[in-house]
Amino acid sequence: MRILAWILCGGLAGCALLGLSGCELERAHVDDGLAWTQVPVPPPTDGAIFQSGREVVLAENPIAHHVGDIVTIVLSEQTAAQKSATTTTSKATNIAMPGMTIIGKPVTINGNPITENSVNNQTKFDGEGASAQSNSLSGFLTVTVTKVLPNGYLYVVGEKQIGLNQGKEYVRLSGVIRVIDLAADDSIPSYRVANAHIAYSGKGAIADVNTQSWMSRFFNSPWVPF
Repeated sequence: MRILAWILCGGLAGCALLGLSGCELERAHVDDGLAWTQVPVPPPTDGAIFQSGREVVLAENPIAHHVGDIVTIVLSEQTAAQKSATTTTSKATNIAMPGMTIIGKPVTINGNPITENSVNNQTKFDGEGASAQSNSLSGFLTVTVTKVLPNGYLYVVGEKQIGLNQGKEYVRLSGVIRVIDLAADDSIPSYRVANAHIAYSGKGAIADVNTQSWMSRFFNSPWVPF
């Protein structure tokens, strides 16, 4: 019994240690936005003027073109969309079927013709819809070059957090830019960012008040049959 208890205690202790080490490993792999710092840097060449990975062409401007360089994105986003549709249809059908005659006289019962018939049908549909939407975002966001693509383009990622009394505001951006589009101060307008992912969101009391509850979102969804 003592041997069995010792084995169980040892197993539980090992599991606890593994769990703690797993938590530490998971915590160590949390991305803090500085993953680009893990990119290996070429070792310096002592005694040489040329440094691998840090070469600069004499005829170009000293602008961002390496991993870790920073670029200022000038946010200038304005979108507007408008759509309208109108549909009108109508259809009318009239069919008259005269009654039978026998020896030139209609077939009747108590003087009422029983074989005469007619069909009248009319349908009409009117549909009209309109939709309009506009968005605007302006400001500045400084991002970091995290990758240099094979064609020389730069993949940039950045985030800005603004803490307010009742919450926080977040502006996030990622995309691909061309070095030739950069200004002398390493700035570039947002409309020149390819595959741009721009997000503006917030957290806190004000953001919670402006968000519909899950029950309201359900009743406003297209899944509600009424």
